[in-house]
Amino acid sequence: MDRVFKALADETRRRLLDRLREDNGQTLAELCARIEMTRQSVTQHLAVLEAANLVSTVRRGREKLHYLNPVPLNDMQERWIGRFEHPRLSALGAVKRRAEEAVEETMTDKPTYVYVTYIESTPEAVWDALTDADLTAAYWGHSNVSDWKPDSRWEHVRTDGSGIADVVGTVVEADRPTRLVTTWAAPENADREESHSRVTFDIRPHGDIVRLTVTHENLRDEQELADVSGGWPAVLSNLKSLMETGTPLPQEPWLMSRQDRD
Repeated sequence: MDRVFKALADETRRRLLDRLREDNGQTLAELCARIEMTRQSVTQHLAVLEAANLVSTVRRGREKLHYLNPVPLNDMQERWIGRFEHPRLSALGAVKRRAEEAVEETMTDKPTYVYVTYIESTPEAVWDALTDADLTAAYWGHSNVSDWKPDSRWEHVRTDGSGIADVVGTVVEADRPTRLVTTWAAPENADREESHSRVTFDIRPHGDIVRLTVTHENLRDEQELADVSGGWPAVLSNLKSLMETGTPLPQEPWLMSRQDRD
């Protein structure tokens, strides 16, 4: 938390965060173009923000994109505000709204959503939590079913015994325990590849904890972006609770997210 306060104490670093809030996922060159400062100085400021986990980076080919990470801001709210004025899940709603404002559009002009969370666990355990049918049923309300081999089909199956899959797709990459890439589609659009979105789970050790980055690309429109912006923080918070405490949250947080939007 000391690193967060140190990072936020500098006006230039706050301006960089504002730039990412306005247009998330910028390269160093794009950020330098809007700050009257040398490239080296901007790099140093970004390093401070990244050390405080206020900024996360994702490699796309030869480019390094910078994203605003709302998790430390959420921690501040829970520590000094949330426990006194708001129930726990309304703080989650505030983070969701902040994340919605910080979403970029890809080069294809289709929206992309990025979310970063930190979990006290191991990369192997986080991988299993994302791919094991029983574990996903415990915190997601659906079972993720597949053999998780590249080119295999995967299904997001309801846990009510109906066997109905609300999402289907293909496993694009599966590199346990660091990276999982899948396509996502409604069952009726399974054969229409142009309508598929793409979800990437990057799982990296971060000291004694794990940094999980979820990137949801090729979203259809702003409405779908709004849907996933409410869904991912809820699901990943439930995952974090399950892995760190042994039990999911006492309420289904995605239902609270829908109420927030309504």
